[in-house]
Amino acid sequence: MARTHCGMDFGTSNSTFAVAGGNEPPRLLPLEDGKPTIPSAIFFSFEDDLTYFGRRAVSEYVTGADGRLMRSIKSVLGTSLFNDTTRVKREALKFSEILGRFVGELKHRAEANLGHEINQIVCGRPVRFVDDDDAADVEAQHQLESAVTAQGFRHVEFQFEPIAAALDYEQQVTGEELGLVADIGGGTSDFTVIRVSPERARAKDRKADILATAGVHIGGTDFDRLLSLKKVMPLMGYGTETADGKRPLPSAPYYDLATWHRINRLYNAKVMAELRSTQQEAQFPDLVAMLVALVEDRQGHRLAGRVEEAKIALSEAPLTQFRFATRDVRLETAIAVEELDAALAAANEAVARAIGRTLAHAGIGGDRIDTLILTGGSTRVPAVASMLRGLFPRARAVETDAFGSVGLGLAIDAARRFG
Repeated sequence: MARTHCGMDFGTSNSTFAVAGGNEPPRLLPLEDGKPTIPSAIFFSFEDDLTYFGRRAVSEYVTGADGRLMRSIKSVLGTSLFNDTTRVKREALKFSEILGRFVGELKHRAEANLGHEINQIVCGRPVRFVDDDDAADVEAQHQLESAVTAQGFRHVEFQFEPIAAALDYEQQVTGEELGLVADIGGGTSDFTVIRVSPERARAKDRKADILATAGVHIGGTDFDRLLSLKKVMPLMGYGTETADGKRPLPSAPYYDLATWHRINRLYNAKVMAELRSTQQEAQFPDLVAMLVALVEDRQGHRLAGRVEEAKIALSEAPLTQFRFATRDVRLETAIAVEELDAALAAANEAVARAIGRTLAHAGIGGDRIDTLILTGGSTRVPAVASMLRGLFPRARAVETDAFGSVGLGLAIDAARRFG
């Protein structure tokens, strides 16, 4: 049997595991319910003391099981949260341990599918884990490497995610192209200018073909947060003042509630006391009462999921109705695609500047790009898609497997490194 080589795309929102080797094309392994993607989510059940992963984790939480849900755990890399602890029933777990458990589950499922142990792996990484802080960025990769090796991988190497996407796309090219890979995922936006061709695809060393890479720590979960702060959090008092009109209400709880990996910070007695105090001082206490009830019932991730669904719906339609209801909480508002565009305007401009830096590092103008290679689910957000096509009107836009191309490219890279 031909030796298999593996790539792991541990993503902010979703993860994949791919293999390459022999005469077969690279393929994604089924990780959950026959699907090649698994949401990067963990649910610690307080009812049966079991740990659930992926869609099952989200399902357990949404259907009301008592426990703790963790999503977007990749976002803690390179931040002060990485070594913080969160309480799971009577146990205090570090975020590093939680991240490791998810990686370990990916390894277990991949090995079960292949029927043998996996010792070597190429892991994807964003061009920037942390913006404007090189030391923190280096530390983030070290943190991920430590978490991966702790799960039994003995040989771990890394590849930039947009380069992996380019390696996957290159399998279908028929001639020489100068491509720009736009990889906009759940947590980061990464860009690479790279030469691709059938002849170049056979080379093991591709350094000379990579003209430039750049990235910014902005992605789909940031888009969720911005949309939530603009359209949903005001329904619970965000942006209003105290009853005496002397100061605005504290914004930090709303920010945490709108940010996937910060939601669990709200679930403690101190924060609940502060929220009730805010309600008593508020100009609109009935609105803040819904915030208190939502946090008290630990419905933050469910709310964030509904915001994400609204964002996705606006990729297909110009208007969507946002509705969310639990005990004592009734939130409803119409959201137009123009409002989503406005909410994302500053983030979109930051992404465009990162593209500009990539082209400047490569020493070329946008008119030199032959192919715009799109990967990552957030490339489908209307404002983002319009911006990308506007920057490269002459380029041919190619949509790869939005959730699978990075994993496939990592497996191709693994076959070259370890083969």
